[in-house]
Amino acid sequence: MSSNAGNGKAVCVTGASGYIASWLVKLLLLRGYTVRATVRDPNDPKKVDHLLKLEGAKERLQLFKADLLEESSFDSAVEGCEGVFHTASPCNFNVNDPQIELIDPAVKGTLNVLKSCAKSTSLKRVILTSSMAAVLYSGKPIAPDVVVDETWFSKEEFCKASELWTSYELSKTLAEDAAWKFVRENNIDMVVINPGVVLGPLLQPSLNQTSAIILTLLNGAQMLSNACVGWIHVKDVVNAHIQAFEISSASGRYCLAESVAHFSDIVKITHELFPALPLTEKLVEGEPLVPQFQVSKEKAMTLGIEFIPLDVSVKETVESLKEKKFLNL
Repeated sequence: MSSNAGNGKAVCVTGASGYIASWLVKLLLLRGYTVRATVRDPNDPKKVDHLLKLEGAKERLQLFKADLLEESSFDSAVEGCEGVFHTASPCNFNVNDPQIELIDPAVKGTLNVLKSCAKSTSLKRVILTSSMAAVLYSGKPIAPDVVVDETWFSKEEFCKASELWTSYELSKTLAEDAAWKFVRENNIDMVVINPGVVLGPLLQPSLNQTSAIILTLLNGAQMLSNACVGWIHVKDVVNAHIQAFEISSASGRYCLAESVAHFSDIVKITHELFPALPLTEKLVEGEPLVPQFQVSKEKAMTLGIEFIPLDVSVKETVESLKEKKFLNL
């Protein structure tokens, strides 16, 4: 993807030490952009060393300290940028206090970043990293012949009624809703990317939540979650973000899922690729079976996304977990 499309133009990436964000910083630098990366602690080597080693970082990467819950803390990182990629949002599936750990940073954080964008004199477009979690949970029936697309929005009431209120789904739904309302009121051009579960190699040294799901399976989990989800490679997600910024006609939301597969399908693929791994095929008892469904690729393809196949995503995730010594093979 290397080119000089960026031509030194400044863009901001929030939560830059995260999984998707690290890849975004990498590919933006390769495309010639000047990247202003926000992190909570620019002096923490675990968070920033992998970014500082990226090609082009010496010349065109600037680190900024910012906190999602501090209003105006993104002002200096955003001012002077043509694009802001807001990826920073907690992704955690095991929380004690969802309001404090998930919902406040997701919703208030998104609004704090957008308030900084509203003050900017240079901004052309915001790209928001949302999730299929903000798409799927509306109460509409899901079945193998149902095609989910960008017109689907998760609903707060449904998330709460389904006891998803303790979770990530509700935080992403509320954050995206709040973002759309704010950008309409403040005349900001925003495009939203809604990926499924993101797979592929890790750049950061810490384990992110979606890789942790796979790692649990690989390390001999006793039971599989009885769920079907959309899966997508991290490079497709990042390319979609960059294309959504560069293609002026891009607008609205873009759902990203190369395929929808049950956790048992992931185990099958992994078993074929890595026969030595101790994989279970036993499902969690009592969990209702989540039906298969389809996700439309039509709109995502207008961004030039080619969709890396699921088996490649699984293979590269496993190899990366092994290389980073998370997995004992």
